[in-house]
Amino acid sequence: MMRGRRRKCSRRGIERRRREAPGFARRWAASLGAVSPLSSGAMNSLEQAEDLKAFERRLTEYIACLQPATGRWRIILIVVSVCTATGAWNWLIDPETQKVSFFTSLWNHPFFTISCITLIGLFFAGIHKRVVAPSIIAARCRTVLAEYNMSCDDTGKLILKPRLHVQ
Repeated sequence: MMRGRRRKCSRRGIERRRREAPGFARRWAASLGAVSPLSSGAMNSLEQAEDLKAFERRLTEYIACLQPATGRWRIILIVVSVCTATGAWNWLIDPETQKVSFFTSLWNHPFFTISCITLIGLFFAGIHKRVVAPSIIAARCRTVLAEYNMSCDDTGKLILKPRLHVQ
C-alpha cells in the first residue's frame, strides 16, 4: 500500500517521471539486450543507485496502478463463483433434476444456468489474467532481474542479492 500522497496513474505523469530518471532508458534498453549496461562508459555507484531507485519507483508505481482494477475483478470473480456454487447446489438437490432431461433441468434453474454461463464467459474473456496481473508483472521482472543478481517482491520493491565471488 502506498503511503502519503497518492500519485495518479496517468500516462502523462508516468512519462514525466520516466524522464526524471537519469539512466532509466539506457538501463531498460540494456535489460532488453539492446546495449551493454557499460557500453557508454562505466557508471559510478551514485548513478547506479539513482537508476535503481528510479527503476524501483517506476515498478512499484506500475504495480500499484494495477491494484484497484485487480481488486474489482477479484470481487466480480468471487461474487459470480459464489452464485454459481449456490445455483449448482440448488440444482443438484432438486429431486426433479434426476427425472427430467439435462437441458430441461437447466431451464428449470435459470439462476444456475446464467451464473455458470457468466463464469465461463469471464474466463474466456481473460479474467484470470486480470485477477493476477500484479503477480504476473512481478514474475516477469524477476526473470529479467535474475541476470543482474536482483529480484523483486510482489509490490515491486527491489531485492539486491549478494554477488558470488568465484576464484
